[in-house]
Amino acid sequence: MADKIMSSVYLSENIAQQYSRLSYHWTILGSYARCLRFQNVLCTAEVCDMLQHSRLETLVFVRVISELEVNGVCLLLSCHAKTLLSLEFIHCQLYPAAMDKVCSSLCQPGSQNYKIQSFSIKSSRIVESKSLTTSAGLLNFLSYAKSLQLLSFNDAKMQPSFAKMIIHTLLESSSGLQTLDLSENNLAGWRSTVDRSSTSFSSALKSNTSLSSLTVLNLRGNNLQEGDMEVVCNILAKMSNLRSLDISDNPITDEGIRYLIPFFELALQRGNPIRKLRAENCDLSSIGVTKLLECLAPINKPLDMLSIADNHLGSSVAATLVKFLGSHVRELNVEDIGLGPIGFQILEEALPRKVNLSHINISKNRGGMGTAHFVSRLILQAPNLISVNAGSNLLPPESLEVICNALKQTTCNLTRLDLMGNLQLSSTIFPAVFEFKKRGKPILLVPSQQGSCAPYDADP
Repeated sequence: MADKIMSSVYLSENIAQQYSRLSYHWTILGSYARCLRFQNVLCTAEVCDMLQHSRLETLVFVRVISELEVNGVCLLLSCHAKTLLSLEFIHCQLYPAAMDKVCSSLCQPGSQNYKIQSFSIKSSRIVESKSLTTSAGLLNFLSYAKSLQLLSFNDAKMQPSFAKMIIHTLLESSSGLQTLDLSENNLAGWRSTVDRSSTSFSSALKSNTSLSSLTVLNLRGNNLQEGDMEVVCNILAKMSNLRSLDISDNPITDEGIRYLIPFFELALQRGNPIRKLRAENCDLSSIGVTKLLECLAPINKPLDMLSIADNHLGSSVAATLVKFLGSHVRELNVEDIGLGPIGFQILEEALPRKVNLSHINISKNRGGMGTAHFVSRLILQAPNLISVNAGSNLLPPESLEVICNALKQTTCNLTRLDLMGNLQLSSTIFPAVFEFKKRGKPILLVPSQQGSCAPYDADP
């Protein structure tokens, strides 16, 4: 018994000494700290006292779950509300009561002047499973946080009703928000939720309120259905300066794209067309994508980026796609869309004499030799080309000679040509691949002989 008591006393003294030493060092160096990441066990009053003279601008909290940990977070936020610019929660449980405390701590005493520019909640839970109650403190924060530029609720277990309240609050607050991330939630049935709700949200969509400052919207992985896109497009209409839209990993089908086209046409009429569009894995067909490309074609300046990857489009989309390659896009991702040898043949034969592409991903299209002929033509006719991903295309050994011959004929800006996953190619069999370098690094990436026995991802 005496040994246990002595051990406990020693441990307490040891902890006290470590804290005293850490506190001393922080007194000297703490004024230089601007960004700190806290695990839940560090969210304590002692740590808060130690940091009270710091001027922290960024705080990241991980695995804050209990009420005691939330209280520690609130103490830290209260101490640094005047200097804090960025706040992030990861793997936390921030139910309405906890969120109310957090948002109250962010406000400077005697005012509603929030300085926060970036607010993120990632892989966390913000709504209790048995209740649809929303944090009034969070909505109040969004209403008065005029400095807020980035708002993220990535994988926050958000439901359609919650998303509706967030959008409604931002619209009514005339927020200066630039980036909104609602990705990896479950917003299926958004349209029916809006239809059943009060008329306040519908009135906000019909009023003159807008989110004209918003330039980036991420709706990836929300299980949005084709009917939900009608509501999405009504919301998009309030974002007159939107430049980047990500609707990937939502089964919206061609019907969902049909809802989007009027928004793209309106943006074009306003002179503020979309610059980046991701529509990956959306259950699209060649018909829907063809209509989308035709809608985007009249844009004067080329899109910065377009991705229609992981939609089974087949070779029939190649004829429309090759027209788009000429001067309408700088970065294109058509990975795993089922082009096949025929699709690549169409792309090669109809490729414009000058192509403005900088980056292209044509991997996992099982194009065989057709891929090599298209890549070689692209190298010669795209002077601004920087990177090509042609991996996993079942390239035969003779394809490397075709590609190398094209590289010998040009002094292009190409820095990376990825041929990984084509198991018949190997750096040991074709040492010539090391002849082509940019800034001292090889341009061609091919499988090593050791990895030649690995299974090909697309094999049945």
